[in-house]
Parts: sequence; structure tokens; C-alpha cells
Amino acid sequence: MRNALLIGFLMVFGAAWAADAQTNPFLGKWDITATTPTDRYPLWLEVKEEGGQVTGMFQARTSAVFKLPEIAIEGQELVFSSGAPRSEAGKPAPPKPIYRAKVEGGRLVGTLTRGAGVINFVGVRPPKWGAADANAKQKYAETIELFNGKDLAGWTFQFPKAAPGWVVADGLLTNEKVGNNIVSERQFKDFSLSMEYKLEKDSNSGLYLRGRYELQVLDDFGKPPALTGHMSIYGRAAAAVNASKPAGEWQTVDVTLVGNRVSVVLNGQKVQDNLVIEGITGGALNSDEDTPGPIMIQGDHTRIWIRKLVVRPIR
Repeated sequence: MRNALLIGFLMVFGAAWAADAQTNPFLGKWDITATTPTDRYPLWLEVKEEGGQVTGMFQARTSAVFKLPEIAIEGQELVFSSGAPRSEAGKPAPPKPIYRAKVEGGRLVGTLTRGAGVINFVGVRPPKWGAADANAKQKYAETIELFNGKDLAGWTFQFPKAAPGWVVADGLLTNEKVGNNIVSERQFKDFSLSMEYKLEKDSNSGLYLRGRYELQVLDDFGKPPALTGHMSIYGRAAAAVNASKPAGEWQTVDVTLVGNRVSVVLNGQKVQDNLVIEGITGGALNSDEDTPGPIMIQGDHTRIWIRKLVVRPIR
């Protein structure tokens, strides 16, 4: 009798869970690609139910991930907005972006409407990463020097129509003219990376792993760790400690990325410890998380000088 009651409970519980999953197929994370007539760019969304209410975290094209101020399920549609844009003095406020989406064939298919403009987007589930440990002893392939100390061989630029801005001078790679991001031609999945670099005062740059996850590079010596501080996963996870050196001094960062886990040692101190990366960060090249990607360095803010940049792919 006891077994029959237990089986009956499990059947009812299982049916309720399945019904809940069917009534709210939006729950969970989505890697999104938006498409315009001239461009494709990544977004990221996580939908949760908290206290009986639907909530959402959103990564727009730029800036940091944030909690959505407006999100709801209307019939079979998920409807959300990132809120009203700020208006500039003397100008009318831009129209509020409205996202509408349905789940079709396991994909999140929808539109972004801004006034009369409409952009289509499609979201897919992130990879099932499985067990990964960025602190484990790794088996490496050959070491790859991404910067040869002589020229820009092996590099391209995010914005090919804009001036490159990057040069090699006195054996250093630097963004002499601020305005473009430099991208490695080689792509990597799991790897360790070592970089030696220095920053000018108040410098702001970024080191993108697989072109999707930004490790913030910032002159913040002496300041407390922050979500957008030096060697944070930008907007997602602050460094455990501030290990920055003053502007003008050479710094060293060692990074190991395995699956969606990363460990980071800045100037000899571990600042990220086998951290789970929850999703892409602002400025990512794409949202194709299950594929290899390049190393990208921001050059559109302020100056950075690099004298060493090597990658060791993990077998």
C-alpha cells in the first residue's frame, strides 16, 4: 500500500512538473542572435520564476548584464523590455524597445520593435557544459605566440571599415589611435593564456576569451573589487581581490578557460577561482558558446601596451 501511494505521488508530481514546463517553456537561459539587413549581433537572456513572478536577466549588445524592469508572459508570448532609453536634452525620448518571442521547435523566436523599426532574433539553449575544472592539471598542445613582437601578423579587426588604430612600436603592441578592437585569426576552445601588459592612467580595455567573455582590464589600483573592476567577468563576477598594479607598471595575467569555467591569476594572486561563467558579456562577437572563438582586445576606449601574449590550447 505504501509503495502504491508513493508511486501515485510521484506520478502526480511528475505530471505537475511536466505541465509546468509546458506552460512556461521560456524558463532558463538563451543565447540569442539578432539580425538586421546589415548586421548580426548577440544578446543573452535568463528567465526565472521567483515568488510566483516571472523575472529576467538580460545582456544587451553592450554594457553589463542587468535585471529586466519589465517582463511578462502574455498567452504564448514572452514580452519584455529593457526600459525607456534616456533622452538627451532638447531631443524627444527614443522609443522604448519591446521584445516579443515564442518558443518554436525548442528555439526562442521573436522580434525587437523600436518605434517603426523591427529586428528579428532567434535564441537557442546554451551548451550542456558537463564537468570542467579550470584548476585541474591540463594536457597542452603547442604554445602559440599570438604577438610576435614585430608586426600585426595573425591579427584582424572587429570593424574592418574603420582604421585599425593598432601598431607595433619598440616591440610593443598598442592601440596608438583609439577606436578599434583587435581580434586574433586563430580560434580556441579550451586554453591557457598569458599576457604581459601595462596601462595608462585611467585606462579601460578588455580581454575577451573566445571573443565572448570579457575580462575587464582597468586602471583601478587601490580600489575595492567591483563587478566592472580589473579582471572581473565584466558585470557578472568581481575579482576576489584587487591585485592591480599602478598605471605605467607592467602587469601579468594568466588565464585558464575550460568549458564554462575560468581561473585567473593577476600579478601572482588568484582573482577568479574555477568560476562558472553564466553567459556572454557586453561587446561579445557572437553568442555561439559551443564553438571555438578568438582572443579579442578592446582598443576603442583608452591605451594599452602588450609585450607578450601566448596561448596554450588544451587537448
